[in-house]
Amino acid sequence: MNLLETLKMALRGISVNKVRSALTMLGIVIGVGAVVAMVSIGTGATSSVTSRIQGLGSNLLTIMAGAPSVGGVRQAMGSATSLTIEDAEALKKSVSTVKNVSPELSQNAQVVYLSQNTNTSISGVMPAYEEVRNFHAAYGQFITKDDVDTSRRVAVLGQTVAGQLFSAGEEPIGKVIKINNIPFQVIGIMEQKGSGGGSSNMDDTILIPLSTAMHRVFGSRSLRQISVEVASADQMDQASAEITNLLMIRHKISDSSKIDFQIMNQAEVLNTLSEVTGTLTLLLGGIAAISLIVGGIGIMNIMLVSVTERTREIGLRKAVGAKRRDVLFQFLIESVLLCLAGGVAGVGLGFLGSVAIGQYAGWGTVISISSIWLAFFFSGAVGVFFGIYPAIKASRLNPIDALRYE
Repeated sequence: MNLLETLKMALRGISVNKVRSALTMLGIVIGVGAVVAMVSIGTGATSSVTSRIQGLGSNLLTIMAGAPSVGGVRQAMGSATSLTIEDAEALKKSVSTVKNVSPELSQNAQVVYLSQNTNTSISGVMPAYEEVRNFHAAYGQFITKDDVDTSRRVAVLGQTVAGQLFSAGEEPIGKVIKINNIPFQVIGIMEQKGSGGGSSNMDDTILIPLSTAMHRVFGSRSLRQISVEVASADQMDQASAEITNLLMIRHKISDSSKIDFQIMNQAEVLNTLSEVTGTLTLLLGGIAAISLIVGGIGIMNIMLVSVTERTREIGLRKAVGAKRRDVLFQFLIESVLLCLAGGVAGVGLGFLGSVAIGQYAGWGTVISISSIWLAFFFSGAVGVFFGIYPAIKASRLNPIDALRYE
């Protein structure tokens, strides 16, 4: 008997009991759907994290002030008074790999507009902040050099803060808000940015001139951090080493274990988060694949029942000349076809499920061709693995005993 005839008989065997075949495939459908959905959601999460971190700035290094110890208790990172504007100027002037520098000072403060108020992050920045952090004004204008030089009381609002202080349809530009009871005129609204890589929500912030923040609002001469834009991506490590050496000299530190600052490399953060999300994707896919195994056990169970029910049919086929391999291939093909059909339905279910979950939770999803092929391969492998025993059992039946079977 050729392969085509065996395939026709396998299809005829499946179609005899359509309801049972459909219920048998259900475990595979759920398993493949879960694998496709979980992998697509995990891949989408990785892509979203990557794009958000890259959106924080191009080739970004963040120099954080150290964490001092008070009474033996280590304080928060960035709370030390180790970074100054002079440090930032020295970095831009002396480090060849540095393209631009943005010194920053940020603290939380109470902000009031008429009867509305909120507690948000107030960041004192320079005009270079826009380029270094890749964060631009959507309308209005950004802080200028003249604003910094004259310590002008002007403010640029993030989208979240603007929504909290002003009602829908109200024009914020030109309005006066109070930060720690100090009046500031709103001159611009930033584009929507969100957060990424562990950063605070950049939409929930107000930007003011750095000099105004230091002298009029917070009364501090030290910086919380310095954002550095490196000239090219392949110079990140070199720039980090040069910055470390320069700041150690400026801060009169000879022992590298006692440095009073920390440099965060955007590329390293991106790689770490990508590894974490990749591991989680594999974990989710592995957990979902368990249901495929459960579905395979269900298929083996049904195939064993089918062998028992069709014992006389097997005996009759052998009596008229069918060989053991013909019977084995028939039942094995039935098992594989059930799994592959379930795989097709499962891919559709996984696609719809991932889109639905993505829209409900606000996550991006990425349906990868590799995950679909993997699901198909695995479902076919499940069909072979769990169908081989019933097929062998059927092929070994004695035709005389099979014909006598009641």
